[in-house]
Amino acid sequence: MVTAVPRLVVAAPSSGSGKTTVATGLMAAFAARGLTVSPHKVGPDYIDPGYHALATGRPGRNLDAYLCGPELIAPLFLHGARGCDLAVVEGVMGMYDGAAGEGELASTAQVAKILGAPVVLVVDASSQSRSVAALVHGFVSWDPGVRVGGVILNKVASDRHEALLREALESAGVPVLGALRRAAPLETPSRHLGLVPVAERRAAAVEAVAAMGALVADGCDLAALEALARTALAVPGGAAPWTPGLPTHDRPSRSVERRGPVVAVAGGAAFTFSYAEQVELLTAAGADVVVFDPLRDDSLPQGTAGLVVGGGFPEVYAAELSANEPLRKEVAALAESGAPVAAECAGLLYLCRELDGQPMCGVLDAAARMSERLTLGYRDAVAVSDSVLAPVGTRLRGHEFHRTVVEPGAGAAPAWGMRAPEPRVEGFVQQGVHASYLHTHWAAEPGVARRFVERCRTS
Repeated sequence: MVTAVPRLVVAAPSSGSGKTTVATGLMAAFAARGLTVSPHKVGPDYIDPGYHALATGRPGRNLDAYLCGPELIAPLFLHGARGCDLAVVEGVMGMYDGAAGEGELASTAQVAKILGAPVVLVVDASSQSRSVAALVHGFVSWDPGVRVGGVILNKVASDRHEALLREALESAGVPVLGALRRAAPLETPSRHLGLVPVAERRAAAVEAVAAMGALVADGCDLAALEALARTALAVPGGAAPWTPGLPTHDRPSRSVERRGPVVAVAGGAAFTFSYAEQVELLTAAGADVVVFDPLRDDSLPQGTAGLVVGGGFPEVYAAELSANEPLRKEVAALAESGAPVAAECAGLLYLCRELDGQPMCGVLDAAARMSERLTLGYRDAVAVSDSVLAPVGTRLRGHEFHRTVVEPGAGAAPAWGMRAPEPRVEGFVQQGVHASYLHTHWAAEPGVARRFVERCRTS
């Protein structure tokens, strides 16, 4: 029964404690034991789920209570966990950290409570011994609604160090479920927005995930961790799995033969940021989704009626994207025809006239460049222009995460209005184009996908 799938939430006192190593390693170790593992990530992060997918062979899925609302967390989890033996949920930041100024909203603790899942706390044990018990006691007792089932010690220096840590935690009554040594030979390079995505280093990423799995299998009590996962009961509240399907009254009659419009979705190393549910929603709305790689393909998929270009790292591949002039011209011609085009963050940069001096598609009269300033945070947004994604007044929550600046010219209307961190308008709406820095999770508003596909049919 899907509502009773065994599950663990991997949390930590702070970022940098080793959550990704432990969560990905657990996924790989359990998968190596023959279990079908469902991978999940709390928060808006796109990169960690790529490593989760390598570890499990299933799409990595996000659980973000800010973007989607707390009410969708359990349904989205159950959707991803269909047919699985066990689920592992990697947390975000520190266990009680969430959306700024919003209490527990979007925190790992909130998601654990919504799912009724036991928590495994990953503690960076370097430079401490007995104090670890006080640290863990604080996290265990802070919110009685969060059930911490045990601790995995990370960056342990020696057998003696491990013995001291275990002794301290035994006196605190918290089980130690694993201890990982400090000198772990793991190669997971980072750059300006976090880990380098799997698509850019697949062979090395496969090796890194295998190393994480071996490290966790060697240093953790997998039997005890699986037993802890099985203490999770049915998801509280009787939630049903989310479905991307159309409501009954919107479904076309079976007697009517309808060939879906081709929606091209950018992929490859330059465009790795997308949520798995986006393609599912487009498909459910009737689209024939075809993924293409702007670094390798010199034309759009045959019959393209609409284009979706998500986030990623086009600034890293600006020269290669610019060199693919035939594709840039096709994208510009598609947009000029009025066909629906939806672009987020990296997609916005690709549609600009230039990026760091390199010619891009020229769909928008705007120039983009790298910046020293990191723009990061959740946003409340309202559509201020009618577009292929939403009518005026539609409210969505999104997330910004970039180190680039776009200097707009003329000819486009703004896409979104925001009140925080300061009142402003953002993005571009021009003919059938909707381009913005804002990352959104379409499961929060399924009408976005339906509207986009309908415009593909009629444009």
